[in-house]
Amino acid sequence: MRDLAFVAFLAMLLGLGLRKPFVLVLGYVYIDLVSPQRLSYYLLSSIPISLLFFAAAVIGWLLFDKKEATRLSIRQVLMLLILGWAAYTLPASHFPIEAAQKWDWVWKTLVFAIFLPFTLTTRLRMEGLVAFMVLAAGSIIITGGIKTLGSGGGYGVLNLGVSNNAGLYEGSTISAVAIAMIPLILFLMKHQTLFPHDWRLKLFGSALIFACLLIPVGTEARTGLVCIAVLILLLLRDAKRRLLWLGLMGAAGALAVPFLPDSFTKRMDTIQSYEQDQSASTRVLVWQWTWDFVQDNPNGGGFAAYLQNRLQVQTTIRPEPGAPVQAPETIQAVDAGRAWHSSYFEVLGELGWPGFILWMSLNIAGLLRTEMLRWRHRRGPEETRWIADLATALQIAHVIYLVGSLFLSLAFQSFFYMWFGVQIALDTYAARKRRAVAAVPWRTQAVAG
Repeated sequence: MRDLAFVAFLAMLLGLGLRKPFVLVLGYVYIDLVSPQRLSYYLLSSIPISLLFFAAAVIGWLLFDKKEATRLSIRQVLMLLILGWAAYTLPASHFPIEAAQKWDWVWKTLVFAIFLPFTLTTRLRMEGLVAFMVLAAGSIIITGGIKTLGSGGGYGVLNLGVSNNAGLYEGSTISAVAIAMIPLILFLMKHQTLFPHDWRLKLFGSALIFACLLIPVGTEARTGLVCIAVLILLLLRDAKRRLLWLGLMGAAGALAVPFLPDSFTKRMDTIQSYEQDQSASTRVLVWQWTWDFVQDNPNGGGFAAYLQNRLQVQTTIRPEPGAPVQAPETIQAVDAGRAWHSSYFEVLGELGWPGFILWMSLNIAGLLRTEMLRWRHRRGPEETRWIADLATALQIAHVIYLVGSLFLSLAFQSFFYMWFGVQIALDTYAARKRRAVAAVPWRTQAVAG
């Protein structure tokens, strides 16, 4: 029955795409994020639906979209360079089979991110893409939120629909994504033109934000708590009554603490003392190993190069408060093939210094351009105020991505690269509007004003 529901939904998207080719882009976004082929028992798992929708989206754009506004931005060039460098280093990978497996989805992520801005030529399309991404990821987040309310979740316990922890179905990844989504949800609640602005929109948006906040609790991902703190600080940046909002948020957090599971609070305590948690202390050792590795391999070791690490892990176990006084116990363990657990060290270890410089340049350029859009349009006319608010939301989401990347391997997570595509499209759209206004004689502008 579930297979039939997925098939019917995808068939509907294909049918709509015949009339409006941009819908095929949205269909690919849904497939890439939700992975219905992994949720399907048979029908979709045997069909390359991702390739089908991507090919249809590109053909639809080539045949029916206008190309006058098509421009290749600096950030698209940077993504092309990252793609080219990854392809160049692939034959020299230390683990060719595993590297080829990662390359199989990394190149698709980059190619789609490069292609996406060409299709986002109007405000309606940008809003549609953001809404589709929010709703697609929301289908996973709502499931996790309901299960958290019902069972409390747990680290590695919360089942989001599939047993394979990949993409958005991995606990720490969905925690970072859920928090990064919140500013985009707030933007849609305020500015979107797709749905009526009534109580239903506000109710659903508020409930989805609540579900997003529940995900770090249900997954017990420490990264999620750090991302919440960053989100609060960035939202206060434009708040008119910062002290009042800060007090209300602090009070809400204090009231929520008694209702949090004990396992959640104990796991969050390890943020301050990483040496007491084997997982956290191992990450530090991986980062040290990666730094030493790249000194001898400045071009990196290719995808999955972490498989060659071998670490001596030392974990300190201290007695619980109130327990009899005793000396801390130290446990020695050997860990091999430990993953990067950081996007920065992931890129550095796999693509070396050239790849790291390109990747950091891409992120810095995105932050700078969204900041320029934010300041340029925040005090502009009301009809363009949405540009500043969308740039702000995308910038906050980008910062949360970079903070989450300190502890998670998100360097090529497709969800965020789609947002990079929206950043580029918004920048191009705003520049096109500025050129159109500049082309109008000043007397005409004065009369229109």
